[in-house]
Amino acid sequence: MAGTIAQFFALAERGSTVRTELTAGLTTYLTMAYIVAVNPVILGAAGMPPAGVAAATCLAAGLASILMGLWANVPLALAPGMGLNAYFAYVVVLGGHVPWPAALAAVFIAGLAFLVLTLTGLRQALVAALPPHLNSAVAGGIGLFIGLIGLKNAGLVVASPATMVALGPLASPAPLLALAGLLLTTVLIGWRVRGAMLLGIAATTLAAALAGQIHASPQPYSLSALTSTALRIDFAGFLKVPGAAGIVLTFLFVALFDNLGTLVAVLRRAGLAQGNVQPAGLNRILMADAVAGMGGAMLGTSTVTSYIESAAGVEAGGRTGLTAITTGLLFLATALVAPWAQLVPAAATAPALVLVGAMMLAPLAEVAWTDPLEALPAFLTVALIPFTFSIATGLAFGIAAHALLKLARGRLERGDGLLLALAMLIVWQLARGAA
Repeated sequence: MAGTIAQFFALAERGSTVRTELTAGLTTYLTMAYIVAVNPVILGAAGMPPAGVAAATCLAAGLASILMGLWANVPLALAPGMGLNAYFAYVVVLGGHVPWPAALAAVFIAGLAFLVLTLTGLRQALVAALPPHLNSAVAGGIGLFIGLIGLKNAGLVVASPATMVALGPLASPAPLLALAGLLLTTVLIGWRVRGAMLLGIAATTLAAALAGQIHASPQPYSLSALTSTALRIDFAGFLKVPGAAGIVLTFLFVALFDNLGTLVAVLRRAGLAQGNVQPAGLNRILMADAVAGMGGAMLGTSTVTSYIESAAGVEAGGRTGLTAITTGLLFLATALVAPWAQLVPAAATAPALVLVGAMMLAPLAEVAWTDPLEALPAFLTVALIPFTFSIATGLAFGIAAHALLKLARGRLERGDGLLLALAMLIVWQLARGAA
C-alpha cells in the first residue's frame, strides 16, 4: 500500500516520504484551521447562519484540498479566502444590499469565469508572463505578510492610533507563549528535527492549556446545519442586482491575483517552480482552483482559494499532493466537530507563521535593487502586500508599475502585450474602486 502511494505521488522523485507528507499536511491544517472559527463570524455579519457557514467552510476546504492533491499533486491546500470573505460580507451584502444567496451566485460565476480563462490558456499565459523579479517580490511580500499575521496573532504587534502599529504588551501570556514557541521551534529546526513546526505548535498549545490560556467554548452544533447554506444560491436574484457584472469582475480580479501570488510563492518554496518557469501540471492546478471556487459557492461560502499557509507544510517537508490530501481529510473530520478547532490558540500557530515568513524572504536577493525598472515594481509589491493586507493589491501595483515603466522607457518587447493590457485593466479597476 505504501509503495503504491509513493509511486502515485512520485514521493521518491521529489525527495519526500509518506511520513513527511502526513506531518506536513497536519502542519498546514493547524496553521489554517483558524478559518473554521473566523469565516462564520465574518459571513454571519452578512446574515448567513454561522453554524451552516462552519460546516460549509470545513467541507469546502476539505474537498477542495483533496481535489488539488489528487488532480494536481502539489502541496497546496485551499479554503475560503480571507479578504474575499470580508468583501463578500461587508461590501457586497451589507454595503451593496445584495442578499447573500445572490452574492453566492456572483462567487459561482467568478469561479466559472476562472475555469473558462484556464481552458482558454489565458491564466497560464499570465503566470508565464510575470517577470522573474516580480515573482521574487511576490514571494518576499507574502513572507512579510505571513510574518505580520503571525506577529499580530502572537500579540507582539498591535494597532496604534498614533503610529498605526506598535509593540504589544510583552508581559501578557499570549506574547510570552508565542515567543517561547518561536524559540523552541527555531531550535528544533536548527537541530533538523522532523516535524519541528508541528512539535512547536503542540508544545505551545500544551503550555497554553497548562497556563489556563485556552478559553474556547464551542457551541452546540450538528453537521445538518449545512442545509441552511448549501444549494441556497440564487442566480435569478443576482441577475436583477444593479452592477452585477462589476461585482463578478471584482471577485474575479481579487481572486486572480491573490491565487497567482500564493501559487508562485508556495510552489517556488517547494522547488516545483523556478523563476518564471511554469510548474509541471499548471493546467491541473488552475482548474482545481476554479472548480473549488464554484463548489464553495454551492456549499454556501465565499470564494475558496489556495492558502498561503500551505507554505508552513512546505517548510515541514511537504512536496506532493499527499500533503494537501492530508490537510483536506483533517478539514472533513473537523466538519463533525467544527467549533472545537478553536482549542489551538493563535499564539501556538503564530511561531510557525513568523518562521515561514522569515524564510520566504530569500528570493528578494534575486531582485536587481539598483535598477529602478526592477526596484520600484518589486518594492511596491513587497510593501503593499503586508501594508494593505492584500496579496492581490501588492501584485496588481507591481504589474502595473512594471508594464507602465517599460512603456515609458520604450523597452516593451514581443510578448509584453498581455502584461500591458493587464496593467491597463488594473489601472481602470483601481480608478473605479477609488471613484
